[in-house]
Amino acid sequence: MPTDSRLAGPALHLADSLWQDAALKFGNTAGAVLGFLGVLLAVFFAAGRATGRFSRPLAVVLMLGPAAVLLLTGLVVPLLRTVYLSFYDADAAKFVGGKNYGWAATSSPIHEVLLNTLLWLVIAPIAATGLGLLLALMVDRMRGQAVYKSLVFMPMAVSLVAASIIFKLVYESRGAGQNQVGLLSQLAVALGWDDPPNWILSQPLNNFLLMGVMVWVQTGFAMVVLSAAIKAIPDEITEAARLDGATGVRLFLHVTVPMIRTTLVVVLTTIMIITLKAFDIVRTMTGGNFGTQVLANEMYSQSFEQYNTGRGSALAVILFLAVAPLVVYNIALLRKERATR
Repeated sequence: MPTDSRLAGPALHLADSLWQDAALKFGNTAGAVLGFLGVLLAVFFAAGRATGRFSRPLAVVLMLGPAAVLLLTGLVVPLLRTVYLSFYDADAAKFVGGKNYGWAATSSPIHEVLLNTLLWLVIAPIAATGLGLLLALMVDRMRGQAVYKSLVFMPMAVSLVAASIIFKLVYESRGAGQNQVGLLSQLAVALGWDDPPNWILSQPLNNFLLMGVMVWVQTGFAMVVLSAAIKAIPDEITEAARLDGATGVRLFLHVTVPMIRTTLVVVLTTIMIITLKAFDIVRTMTGGNFGTQVLANEMYSQSFEQYNTGRGSALAVILFLAVAPLVVYNIALLRKERATR
């Protein structure tokens, strides 16, 4: 009994300390939110009271000012700093010029990383877009299509980390003679494969299995967007094509695809942008080991595990340069589509 009393005192003190710390953090957060709302209310009140020739410029500054500040502090300044650090050594103390970029261009491990990234960039977006288009065509002809679309779209509500954990359990593999708990291994055993491999360790199969997670998540997005584009095709065009003898595959290739080509490209490039930045899946499932490393995860590893700021920044710049053309092309395509409407 005395022992219990001696233990109870520190335990209660620790619990009180944790509660106080939590209350302090909650109070600071609530205070920051209330302060921000107070500033916004004061700004809007001042804008509403402004009159005369200064009212419009003041309204523009007040509306665009916060967005501009956030854009500068959250994107422009970090981008410029990253470019700056990419020309320095690991400790950001000595200027080394383009040495970090030379390392990225000549290092064999980085060549493997770039090859894996290229495979992701080609295979995952095409697979997700193609499967989404196929499902859009199939589901639109079914009764209760809203239910099926919701089920296919549901993975979009799951974070990539959660999806990776789910598929890590699916790919779980145990040795011969043991009960398999992974769905993929169980299917392999049911088909007569007595000793399925450790899927995550099997190169290069593991790269394609990881891509499957991205395809699973993004297929719903592709299906919903492409289904809306298909429904927007005027019935007159479809009926005219049918009267000219176009049916089945010919109708799809010569009428449906050309009519939704812009949407198809936008979906494809959007998934390509997401794929290029794929970090969560590789980080969660393999940590970049077993030949699965990609550019985004290598950037993180160089910066925060090997503490080489210069190389990590150089890889970040390379990743930005890879994503930027896709973003610009996507914006240009959307503007062109709006102009034609």
